[in-house]
Amino acid sequence: MTALDDDLGGPLGSVAPAAPDLAPPPPAPEPGTGEGVLGRSYRALTLGIVTVVLLIAFEATAVGTAMPVAADRLDGVALYAFAFSAYFTTSLLGMVASGQWSDRKGPLPPLAAGIGAFAAGLLLSGTATSMWVFVLGRAAQGIGGGLVIVALYVTVSRAYPARLQPTVMAAFAASWVIPSVVGPLISGTVTEQFGWRWVFLGIPALVVLPAAVMFPALRRAASGPPPGEVRPVDRRRMKLAVAVALGAGLLQYAGQDLRWLSLVPAVAGAALMVPAALGLLPRGTFRAARGLPTVVLMRGIAAGAFIVAESFVPLMLVTQRGLSVTMAGLSLAAGGATWAAGSFVQSRPAMEPHRERLVRIGMVVVTAGIAATPLVLLEAVPVWIATVAQATGCFGMGVVISSTSVLLMKLSKPEEAGANSAALQLSDGLSNIVLLAACGAVFAALGGGSVDVGHGAGQAAASTSHPVAFLAVYLPSAAVALVGVLVAGRLRAEEPAGK
Repeated sequence: MTALDDDLGGPLGSVAPAAPDLAPPPPAPEPGTGEGVLGRSYRALTLGIVTVVLLIAFEATAVGTAMPVAADRLDGVALYAFAFSAYFTTSLLGMVASGQWSDRKGPLPPLAAGIGAFAAGLLLSGTATSMWVFVLGRAAQGIGGGLVIVALYVTVSRAYPARLQPTVMAAFAASWVIPSVVGPLISGTVTEQFGWRWVFLGIPALVVLPAAVMFPALRRAASGPPPGEVRPVDRRRMKLAVAVALGAGLLQYAGQDLRWLSLVPAVAGAALMVPAALGLLPRGTFRAARGLPTVVLMRGIAAGAFIVAESFVPLMLVTQRGLSVTMAGLSLAAGGATWAAGSFVQSRPAMEPHRERLVRIGMVVVTAGIAATPLVLLEAVPVWIATVAQATGCFGMGVVISSTSVLLMKLSKPEEAGANSAALQLSDGLSNIVLLAACGAVFAALGGGSVDVGHGAGQAAASTSHPVAFLAVYLPSAAVALVGVLVAGRLRAEEPAGK
């Protein structure tokens, strides 16, 4: 049920027949009224979707640990970056397809297809005998991941009342805490004891039980097309999705190969991606039009600024402060817990009237966290400052990401939930790709250098990276986050005339 449904007293289009001089009968209470997300009406669905998110989070953290070994065993280190970019590129296509599919058939079909594609990609990568087959498996995982994430958002918007949606989003954030801490440890142990392939081959088997629990509950709660007019397949949007994925892929390729010749794929990628993004995102997104367009823009601003800053923390601590690779990685461990804490704070009922202001406060915290992180470039500053700064930024991100998701559901009509959820995720993914490619290129051009991690996982690394190269990453990231603080004032939609 959306916020608009609440205003009207029931689902859109459900109007009780009026009788002369008689008040219409009171609306029937919604299923599960007064229950929490683990109440009898929602328990199976909540446990199922949270477990799916938990497994996706574990895959995301575990695969990064096993990837270097996989690339080495498959003699494909030269294609290492494509194993990551293939996932991000195809996920953009999956997001748009899932939005269209959900708006026509409900979230169950794209969710089932996405889990299937994700599992098939894991199996393909886990059994690969060449690096290109491995990359193809990662691409299949990307399509599945894009289908799943949008379908989950639509599920929350349709299966849960508005009062429970912030709590479900907080549960999603909490699902990342344990994987972010133990995922690399478990993955490293499995890789050393049994081989890297089992990191990929083990996860599909774990999805069977939560899927079996979730699908019957989802079929009862949110199957079929949404109420309202069902839109036909928008072939133009699908063509734009292909264009934006191709453009993103070309841009990532150009950012990984710093030569003058790389300007060709960079320009071609921008020429494909920019017009396609304009067509896929809500009208007015890039000029921060009030309401939904600013919600979508805010998601991209927050995600892009923070993910870029976070990505360079381990490298900065290894090359500039002499930490071991293991210790540098552990510097980010606290972020999962503080992210979940921020999401929990925004889920409290008392915060609901202040949702827009909460996003602005969250962006102030994110900006402070990003700006404080490069202070460790100064020898006099303790290394633990970077850990505190990142944990602080993660708290702000937990507030912002969950709150923008709730605002999107509140501002979306039932028949538009899929397309709008896809736009939110698309903004997130595109900002990551663009800012990572741009900052990565500048970082390399200013002396980012190469890293020698030595022979042991605990050994410190040597590098020729220059501190200025890191400043060229963190200062723009902080500036983008600061723009988000200013833009947050336009999150509230304009009131209709006469209200």
